[in-house]
Amino acid sequence: MDNTLNQLTPKQIVAELDRYIIGQDAAKRSVSTALRNRWRRQQLSPDLRDEVMPKNIIMIGPTGVGKTEIARRLSKLANSPFLKIEASKFTEVGYVGRDVESMIRDLTHLAVNMVKEEQSRKVKGKAEAQAEERLLDLLLPPSDRKRRAVDVSESPGDAETEHQEDESLHTREKLRKMLRQGKLEDRTIEVEVSEKNIPMIEIFSGTGLEEMDINFKDMLSGFFPSKSKKRRMKVSEARNFLIQEESQRLIDMDNVVTEAVKRVEQSGIIFLDELDKISGRERTAGPDVSREGVQRDLLPIIEGSTVSTKYGLVRTDHILFIAAGAFHVSKPSDLIPELQGRFPIRVELSSLGKDEFIRILTEPRNALIKQYSALLQTEGVDLQFTPDAISEIASIAAYVNERTENIGARRLHTVIDKLLDDISFNAPELSGRTIMIDAQSVQEKLKDIIKDEDLSRYIL
Repeated sequence: MDNTLNQLTPKQIVAELDRYIIGQDAAKRSVSTALRNRWRRQQLSPDLRDEVMPKNIIMIGPTGVGKTEIARRLSKLANSPFLKIEASKFTEVGYVGRDVESMIRDLTHLAVNMVKEEQSRKVKGKAEAQAEERLLDLLLPPSDRKRRAVDVSESPGDAETEHQEDESLHTREKLRKMLRQGKLEDRTIEVEVSEKNIPMIEIFSGTGLEEMDINFKDMLSGFFPSKSKKRRMKVSEARNFLIQEESQRLIDMDNVVTEAVKRVEQSGIIFLDELDKISGRERTAGPDVSREGVQRDLLPIIEGSTVSTKYGLVRTDHILFIAAGAFHVSKPSDLIPELQGRFPIRVELSSLGKDEFIRILTEPRNALIKQYSALLQTEGVDLQFTPDAISEIASIAAYVNERTENIGARRLHTVIDKLLDDISFNAPELSGRTIMIDAQSVQEKLKDIIKDEDLSRYIL
């Protein structure tokens, strides 16, 4: 993470976020400063470094305005272990459901996979070379070469022995050349595959087995030894299998786990969505009874504690928590005071209107107009939108949001999908054609749905 953030100032982080997210400047400034502070903390002396706590953030705003996207893009910039989880999935200890510590276990597991993938890329060249040698052994089995050597050793002539060895090497190099040229891809070979015969076991438990921190699969593998069997596969398939197998051998899993735990502790980011769903304080029976209990369970994790995972103990003191919620019914002050204190930075995201929708449709790198045009281009259809068509789509999306539930930019997906319904369905027959979408065609396609309020609630 250090090298990445050393290159990016808060202004540059905001500029990167601007490529994907329209508006919400206050939220971008807050998260970019929080991210830069992670790097600043790493530059401090060890004694002071542990004293600097992350400034957790609450993003307040309606759905579809960019809360999740900001957090997701932020984690990619930092190359940090990132987990998005809904707070409403958790239940208080003693109730059936997930305990809050499970998110730290999930984040650690994600980090291990991330580091493992990075290590795999580093050893890829060596793994490919070793896989190639194993492929050559399978194409020209060593037993054949040994048999030749034995036959040769029984004969007295040293010159003949050397000739046989040279011939074997020559054949191997010839096969190597053909292998690299792709001439042997469809040849079938037998590859030895090891399999662990672990029986399928289903365990039912009220609170789940996450607290016990037992990996039953690893435990049972000791009782059921692995068996090897030969599978017939093509060279192209065998190569990928052998590369993966060699990569596993070259990677030091102890180092992977150590690095992963370090990343989680020093640069992990957890995006806690739907925080408003657990912020109500009313005393009601039923599924809401544990809402305040979940807040109390979250508190030690966010304040800083040590969680037991199958990869060892993980400290949560310096994990950055970014919470989000619409807070329509409740408000951040409805959270228990201790939890409020752990989210010192609060930023409000504004609702999106027609002007923002026009920008969302055209400006970002992953703009919807670009996505749909590229999808239809695969069928040979050249889809083009006039500026007035884009303006009309934005107007309709904003209008429907006003009359029904405001789902923000997600409304654009429903409007465009309905607009292009016939074109997408008939695209294979329209290959080679250019289709121009203008404001009139948008109105003709959607006018009946917009006029009928009941229909628009179902379709748009």
